[in-house]
Amino acid sequence: AHPLPRPQHTVKAQPAQPLFKCHVRSFASSVFDAHDTFAPRHIGPSKDSDLSKMLASLGFKDLDSFINSTVPSSIRISRPLTLDTARGEFETLQEFKRIMARNNIFKSYIGGGYYDTITPSVILRNIIENPGWYTPYTPYQAEISQGRLEMLLNFQTMITELTGLPVANASLLDEGTACAEAMNLCFNMTTKKDKKIFLVASDVYEHTRAVIQTRAETLQLEVVVVDIEQWESYLKQNGSKVFGALVQYPHAEGGLRNYANIVKQV
Repeated sequence: AHPLPRPQHTVKAQPAQPLFKCHVRSFASSVFDAHDTFAPRHIGPSKDSDLSKMLASLGFKDLDSFINSTVPSSIRISRPLTLDTARGEFETLQEFKRIMARNNIFKSYIGGGYYDTITPSVILRNIIENPGWYTPYTPYQAEISQGRLEMLLNFQTMITELTGLPVANASLLDEGTACAEAMNLCFNMTTKKDKKIFLVASDVYEHTRAVIQTRAETLQLEVVVVDIEQWESYLKQNGSKVFGALVQYPHAEGGLRNYANIVKQV
C-alpha cells in the first residue's frame, strides 16, 4: 500500500455567506412600556390648554382650587393615596386571580332561590359570552341594551315553548323584579280598573313578596298573601276584586303542587 500524495496547495475555508442581510434598528424603551393602562385612555381634556380654559371660565386658577371649593373637606383625606404603580390588563387579571385563589368554596344552604345552576356550554358561549353584545359598546349605550333585550327575548321564547304558556317574562334584574313586572302586566291587561288586589301564595319567597309589595305601593295596589289551601274560599268572597295571582313552582319549601284548579278560578 502506498500513501496518498499530499496536496501541493491548501485551500483556506471561507465563512458561509448569509443569504440575506438585516439591519437592527434601535427602539426607544417607551415602545415596550405598558400602553393599556387607564390614564392614557381616559376621556378628558386632551391638552393642558383645554383644562386652563375650562378652569378660567369657572373662575379658578388651577384644579386644586376648584376641588377645594366644590368637595367638602369632611369627606376628603389630607394625605396622598398609597397606590401601586399602574398595571396593564394582564397584570391586573393575574392579581385578581391570586386574590380569588385565597377564597374557600363551601356548600351553600341558604336556599330561598339562591342555588347553583347548570348553564349549557352552547348558551354560555353563544349568548352570555357572545362578544357581539358587549365589546363595541359601553354599558349605558342603547346598543348593548338592545343586545340584552334580544337575549331576554330568546329566553322568553324558550320558556313559552317548554311550558306551553302564551306569555313569559324575564326581568332585567332578578326573580323578585320579574314577579313585580308580571303583576304590573296583569294590572295593565285588566279592563276593570276597580280590581286592585294581587293575590300571592304564602309559600312564595319572602324577598320576592317584599319586592312585589314595594312595587304595588307605587301603583296603589293591594297585595294579599294567603295560604294556598285557603285560596278557594278567598276567591269566592273577593274574586271580583282580584286582577292577578302569583304562585311559585316549586314553592319555598321545595314542594310541587298542581295549580290547574287555582288557575281556572283566577
